[in-house]
Amino acid sequence: MKKFMFSAFALLLMVSVSACRETTEEKTEDAMESAADDMGDAMDDAGDAVEEAAEDTGDAIEDGAQEVEDEVEGNDDM
Repeated sequence: MKKFMFSAFALLLMVSVSACRETTEEKTEDAMESAADDMGDAMDDAGDAVEEAAEDTGDAIEDGAQEVEDEVEGNDDM
């Protein structure tokens, strides 16, 4: 009788654990989706940073060109 009870409890434990647990395939799929989302966000952030740097560089070039033009024309405040 004890063996039957232990077997029944072991079977019940296995069924309850397997019913509450995600399969490896589902976990892998979730991890891949999360990684893809993170990578997309990182690429968006990198694109924004490159765009901002390009704008800053363009502004610096315009400012430098204006200073050179002012120097050549003799309008420089320095």
